[in-house]
Formats: sequence, structure tokens, C-alpha cells
Amino acid sequence: MSDQSDSLKHSEVEHSNHLSECIGSLLFSAEYSDVTLIVEGESLPAHKIILASSCDYFRALLFGGMRESSQREVVLQDVPLKAFKLLLGYIYTGHLTLGGMKEDAILEILELAHKYGFEKLQTALCRYLQEILSVRNVCTVYDKAQLYNIDHLIKTCCRFIDRHAGSILQSEAFLQLSGTALKEMLSRDSFFAEEIEIFGAVKRWCSERADDEDNADILKTVRLPLIATADLLSTVRASGLIPPDRLLDAIQKKTESRDIDLNYRGLLVRDENIATASHGACVITGSPSHDLLEPKMSRSYDIDRGFTRHCIEDEKGITIELGQPSIINHISFRLWDKDPRTYSYYVELSMNLEDWFRVIDHSTYPCRSLQRLYFEDRVVRYVRVVGTHNAANNLFHLVTFEAMYTEMPFKLSQGNYVPEENVASVEREACVIEGVSRSRHTLINGNFTDYDWDSGYTCHQVGAGSIVVQLPQPFMVDSIRMLLWDCDSRSYSYYIETSLDLREWTRVADRSAEHCRSWQILTFKPLPVVFIRIVGTANTANEVFHCVHFECPAQVRSLDECPASGREVMVGAPEQMLSLV
Repeated sequence: MSDQSDSLKHSEVEHSNHLSECIGSLLFSAEYSDVTLIVEGESLPAHKIILASSCDYFRALLFGGMRESSQREVVLQDVPLKAFKLLLGYIYTGHLTLGGMKEDAILEILELAHKYGFEKLQTALCRYLQEILSVRNVCTVYDKAQLYNIDHLIKTCCRFIDRHAGSILQSEAFLQLSGTALKEMLSRDSFFAEEIEIFGAVKRWCSERADDEDNADILKTVRLPLIATADLLSTVRASGLIPPDRLLDAIQKKTESRDIDLNYRGLLVRDENIATASHGACVITGSPSHDLLEPKMSRSYDIDRGFTRHCIEDEKGITIELGQPSIINHISFRLWDKDPRTYSYYVELSMNLEDWFRVIDHSTYPCRSLQRLYFEDRVVRYVRVVGTHNAANNLFHLVTFEAMYTEMPFKLSQGNYVPEENVASVEREACVIEGVSRSRHTLINGNFTDYDWDSGYTCHQVGAGSIVVQLPQPFMVDSIRMLLWDCDSRSYSYYIETSLDLREWTRVADRSAEHCRSWQILTFKPLPVVFIRIVGTANTANEVFHCVHFECPAQVRSLDECPASGREVMVGAPEQMLSLV
């Protein structure tokens, strides 16, 4: 037995390195060569079968019936010799050393990899370029990435450029950007620098191309209304690059437009809370001001401390000033939630504390606990949260506050977030406000396997009461999934309604005339929802309606995808259980 085990250890022969060395020995060798490549006038002996096996381009060129297929010498036009030799080395050996190589040489190889379709090599080159990005070379790399339409490299360059915009404007490489790449760079709201500095850099770029037809289009990317009037009248007018009418239009827009209508630039920090003292943020209205922006992990709060408040009659609300103009699309904050009270509020954004843009309006909706709010990207300096109602008193309380730009895709409808995840859960801070269970939030704790005759469900008496789930804020939803108690063969009937205020209800599902068992999936026209009411109308076993699990929106849309309950059907349940189950 041991002899057999020993023999199995040697059942695989791995000599790929030796094979690579053998093929590599043919590089630039006339031995067995059947084609000569002419690059910049130099003859390079090569082997058709090796070239053709490396990529589709050479396969089509040398064996695809083209004129070159029958030629002993093939001339390659517009191909840099040094870079092509390195590419041939990669083709013959699968190896290429990039360390110590200048960026220009790497970019030439990238051009050839893109031209000939060496995808793995292109990916490796891009990965290396991403690692060595600097103020000195990022413009050159960005230019090539734009030219070859390499999205992931463009994205990495843009992130670097956004973080170092001021330094890049002063770099020599900036002056070498193509018109197309420069226009794309300056059109980004996240290219955050003083507009007069951008104008100065564009002026230098144009001076390098005095007769370039692109100059007029590039100059249009400068956002003149963001430049101080004094600088417009002195520096910009003196340059002679901007027509007088454009200068007058810019001055007029500065004086007559609302501040929020100006096309601002802002700092873009991805997926990081920038409403912190470390980012220069502070609370300028609301008291006390020192707690709100503290890290969440160190926060504790009760009825006396750990929150920032304002009087609901005071429309100044709670205002946070960010450290500098920033691009954000997501705000989250926690409303004080040590009792069942609800709040209503709206959120506004501003650049100057005078012109405000309302992005969230929950002023008529009851909200509680953690609020997760999304809106279209905006450049912001100030965020104001104004409370309009507190079910307990006339004060509005925030426990935590965060603002950021999130790269997580999100969808909005009628100003409300359209969730893909289940928001009717303990994890998302929903709650069950009506219904009987041994544990208050059994229905929404995510557990739909541990239930029996005695526990793991929420119920109400048929003909009296209901089960009501409250979401922490309005969400736009279109589906529900729930699990009816199914430890025997009974069936239920029910209907479901939704509401924004516990007063007006919309019936979204009616199965009061049906016999329903186990998993239920319900879809309906999308609508904003805060409260969901489940009303049982019949139980074939007794007068109690039982629900084990509830989610909104439904996480699966087919009963075939629902997990089996794994319950054995039991007939003749113990009489002592029938009063409840």
C-alpha cells in the first residue's frame, strides 16, 4: 500500500519552465524561422506557429489568407521597435520584467497589447501602472487610458487626479494632455481646485497650442461663475482668451442665480463618512454641538445625554458644516429611540447658508431610529436637518450623523429609496408594534426555521386586532414575503394593507377568500410605505392567525425559491395547544 502511495506522488510531470526555456531560446533566432518581421527597418526573425498561437491578430495575419500569409517578410507599420522586442519576449517566454522600466516604455507596450489583443498582458500592465501612479505620470497614463478606452484604468486615474488636482494643475505633464483627455478631466465635478487656478493651467495649456482648434472647447470647461468677480475683471479679461460676452454672462449668473444653481466642484471621498472633526466638519446650529459628530463606536445615549437637539419651532434646525465643499449622495442619522416615539423632518443642502435645496422631505411621515437617506450626487458645504414633529414633545433629537458619497448603486422613486434588501428586519431597525408573540420581534428577526407549537411565531385573534410592522422610514416597495405557521395541515385567509400614517390604509393584497398555506409571496404596484398591517380572516384549525416570518420587499419572487419548512404535518394537536395554535 505504501509503495502505491509513493508512486502516486510522482504521477504528475511538471516541466512547464523547461518548455518555456526551450521556446524562449528561439527568440530572435534564425533557426527554424519561417517569417521575418520588419519593424522600423530592422529585421526580426520569428516563427509563424508561435506568433499565431499567441493571439488572434497574428493568426489572422499569418494564416488567415491575407497577403502576408504568403510573404517571407512582413512589414509592421507604426510599431515602436524597442516595445515590440519586449512584446516578442513576452510571446516567446510568457515573462516580462516591468520593474525599473520607464512609464513611456510601459505605455508603448500597453499600446501594442491593446492593438494586438493581448488581454492578460494589458490587465497586468494596467495593474502595474495603477501601483506606480504619481503626480508626474498620471496625466500621461490617463491620456492613454482614455485613448484605448480602458475603463478600470481610467477610473483609477480619476481617483488619483481627484485627490491631487491642485498639484496636477502645476505639473509639466498637464501641458501634454490631449484635448480630449483634458476636456474629460475638467468636466468632472470632482476635479476640485480653485477655479482661478484651473483657468491659469488651461491658459498655459492653450499657450502651448496657440493655433489649436480645440482651445475654444477647452476654455468652455472653465466654470467662470465660480471665479471671483475681481479675478474675472483682472486676470481672466487680461488674458484675452474669453470673449467679453462670456465674461458678462458669468458675472450676471453670479449675481442673479441662486447659489445652488451654480455648477460647483467638490471634494470626492468615496464610501467614507466626512462629517467628522478629522475632516474639518462641525455643528453650527443645534445644541449641544460637541457630541453629534463623535465616532459611533464610542457613543452612548439616554434620556439626558448623547444627543443634539433643536426646538421644533426653530427652523434653523441642526446644521452641520463640512470641512470643504464635498460631493455627497448619502446621509444617515439616528433619531433618539429609547422609547416608541416617532419624529418627522426634512433635510436640506446648501453652499452658502442662504440658498437651500431640499433633498429629503419626511415632514409628514412618522420616522424612528436609524435613517438611511439617498439622493442624487450634489456638491455640498452645509447640511441642515429640520425636525417638524416629535410624538412625545416639541424637541427634535439626533444621536449620530454621517454624510458620504457611496458607490453602492441605489434607486430612487418619488424621492424615496427603493431597497433591494429586506428593510422589515431587526437588523434594519424595523419593529413589530401590534401582534402577540413570546418575543416582540420574532416575526422580523430573520429566523424562519426554529418554530413549533409553542414559539417562533406572531399571532392575533381572528376578528379582533392585527399584526403591524413599522419600518424606520418611508421606503418605496412592491412586494412582501411571509411564512404562515405550517406545523399541521391547516390553512389561513388574510389581507394586507400599508400606510404612511396609521390613518389612511391601502390594501395591497387580498386573500381573504382563499385557503393559504406556508410561504406567501405578494407583489403589487410600487408605493411608499411606513406601516404594514396583516389581518388574518380565517384559520381552519381555530380562531388565531399565526405568522412565522415577514420580509419587505420579498427577497425571492418565486415559491420555488422558498426554503422548505421541513415541518411534519401533525393531525390532532394536543388540546392544550389549540387555544393559541
